[in-house]
Amino acid sequence: MTGRPASAVLPPPLRPWLGTTAALAALVVVVLGILYAGHSEPGGLDTWIVRPTADSVRPPLRYVALATDFLGEPAGAVILVAATVTGCLLLRRPRAAVLAVAAVGMAVGTATLLKPLVGRTIHGDANLSYPSGHTAFLTALALVVALLATGRLSLGRTAGTSLVLAAALVAGATMGWAQVALGAHYPTDVLGGWCTALAVTPATAWLTDRTADRLADRRADRTADAGRRRPH
Repeated sequence: MTGRPASAVLPPPLRPWLGTTAALAALVVVVLGILYAGHSEPGGLDTWIVRPTADSVRPPLRYVALATDFLGEPAGAVILVAATVTGCLLLRRPRAAVLAVAAVGMAVGTATLLKPLVGRTIHGDANLSYPSGHTAFLTALALVVALLATGRLSLGRTAGTSLVLAAALVAGATMGWAQVALGAHYPTDVLGGWCTALAVTPATAWLTDRTADRLADRRADRTADAGRRRPH
């Protein structure tokens, strides 16, 4: 036994559940992308929830929405990611620190790549809207923090999965509300961004674990070889 499951960023008990969630989320991203490809108006689901405008909310809630939106802007995102990485390193969880950067990068990168492919716009042809990168960012970061907490607290399958999905829901709903309230995205853009993070983050965590395990095995092999070569 190597003890690796204890340091894994994707705890083994959660892998089947989060893997299934990731697959379903990816399906939602694709379906919504096909449905709204090339659109420049809200769909039926969007208008049923709320029609995005520039003044959906008034002060003081507008200030809350602007502050939340800032967290997804470059400056705010750097601050959040830096704080998360620092916390991971202080807790001696370097894998989680790597995941914080990798998962956020993958979620935002995927959202950025999907936008021109889908071609959905809001408030003008220059404003590509699907999926929401801000929502993908905050959801991915919340997933990383929840996975770290699950590992630190040694939570089981049910409790761990519940914590991870609850964190994703709260983060996605918070940023999603801000984006719709400020008229930056349609509600289905927000759903697409949320599902993008749900699809990408577990896969990134799994890849992080596999890469770290392989590097650890190589180091162990080199150490063992060096020990055998030493003259006794």
